[in-house]
This record gives sequence, structure tokens and C-alpha cells, in this order.
Amino acid sequence: MTTIIPDFTDERITVADGVQLQVSIGGSGPPVVLLHGFPQTRLMWARVAAELATDHTVICPDLRGYGESDKPAGTDPTSYAKRTMAADVVTLAAALGHPRFALVGHDRGALVAFRAGLDHPGVITHLACLDVLPTLDMWEVMRGADAAVGFHLYLMAQPPGLPEALISASPDAFFGHFLDVWTKDPTAIGAPARAHYLTASAAAVPSIVADYRASAGIDVDHDRTDRDAGRTLRMPVSVLQQDWGTALGYDAAQVWGAWAPDLVHRTTDAGHFMAEEAPREVAATIRDLLTR
Repeated sequence: MTTIIPDFTDERITVADGVQLQVSIGGSGPPVVLLHGFPQTRLMWARVAAELATDHTVICPDLRGYGESDKPAGTDPTSYAKRTMAADVVTLAAALGHPRFALVGHDRGALVAFRAGLDHPGVITHLACLDVLPTLDMWEVMRGADAAVGFHLYLMAQPPGLPEALISASPDAFFGHFLDVWTKDPTAIGAPARAHYLTASAAAVPSIVADYRASAGIDVDHDRTDRDAGRTLRMPVSVLQQDWGTALGYDAAQVWGAWAPDLVHRTTDAGHFMAEEAPREVAATIRDLLTR
């Protein structure tokens, strides 16, 4: 089978009752799992994965609800809770023979990775999160007119029906908007990749909305419970993100530091889709993390 990541092989792994994830695997050595963001699939990691695969086993799944992975109904709020999606990833890695592994996430995948680090500290050896804040903190800093940049968060937080109808009416315009405005280098995502992302996202509108809706409800509850209990990430953590703190008026390193005592926080000049715009920088960040 030809995978969407060159020189990798594809497998389909059962991770929960009625849920299988499509995953691309390449390289050999210590395992690193890479989780994609919105509105993308595992294809976003192609350049970074190829670099890491020279001395690591690199595992790139499509998240539950995205790409070629299964898309269970979102009627149960737990179906797309980041706790559930994190458990998928832990089960996936174990099924591939990796009871412990390093975990890297971008955007939505970073929220899944964050939850995996809190829920499975004995499994996640190292954690990297690209261009997000933890869910609870994200909602707390989004205020005033500057929060308009996150309009999609509020749209998809609405009860079932309206968001799905509006997005499905013009999915290419909706998902393409983010591929355009979040990219500083317009050549970073080529036409074939863009077409792939748009096609995959249009086929997953209900599950993508369910993923975001969970982040306005059950995910906030889980984060708040952990913050109130003083739980933190026990493993080395690296965060690479755009300078959203300056733009929106908060100290991003301080926000992350409250969750991650062993933290390296850096900003990048790349756009949101940094794995495609600055793959060497992202790969170097991951490699630096793995030495800690």
C-alpha cells in the first residue's frame, strides 16, 4: 500500500470499541508519535517525519474523527474528549509494541498530547506542543475584539446542528480560510496537499465540530479539575509557538510554565503550519527535547 508519507508504511489499528486509526510508520529506533492539527491530517508531518526517521521509529496517526481514521458519532460528549483521544494514542502505540514513547502534537493534536501527558505520565517520556495553549488557558485569554481571530472556536462550540450546517454549506471556503490566513509562507502547503486537506476536512465536518465542541465543555472540565488539584506534566516539555502572547496580551511562557515545571518555551517566525513552513526548526526542537 502506498502511504501519504513517502517511504512509510500504513497500518490500521483498533484503539477502542468500533474505532480504528489509520497510521503511517517509518524508521527505527526510539519511538516518537506525531499528532496533526486542524484542518489537516498526518500528511502535515511528512518532512519532519522523514528527518526524524533516520534514527527514530516515527508514528503518525490520523486522529479519531480526521483523515482516514474512524469518525464515531459525537452524540456522547466523551467521544471527542481529549482524554478519549489521548487514550487512543496510548493504545495505538502499545499495539505497535511501544509501551513508552515521546509525543509531539500540533494544534488539536497538541491538546491531545497535553492530555496524554497529564493522564499517562508513566507512558509519555517527552512532550512537545506546537502553537497552542492548554484548553482552559486558551479560553481564559480569548477576550475582546482580539478574540475574533478565534471565531471558529466559538462557532463550533454551539449546540449540534447550526455549526455543521453552516460549515457543510461551503467547506472549501471555511477550511481553506485557515490554510490561507494561518500560513506566512504561501508556498509551504502545495496544491496537492491543500486539495488533500480540503477533501479530508469536508468529509469529516461532524466529527471535527464534535472535537471542537468538546473543547468548550468536557475538556475545560478536565483541565480545571487537574489545575485545581495541582497536577502538572512530569516529563520534559518543549513548546514552540508563534508570539500569540504579545498579540493577545498574555505571557505564554508563564502560562505553560504553570503546567510544565521542566519547560523549554520558544517562539518562531514561522506561521501556524510550522511543520511545513519550518520543518528543520521543528525537527531540531524535537531532537533537543529528546536529549533532556
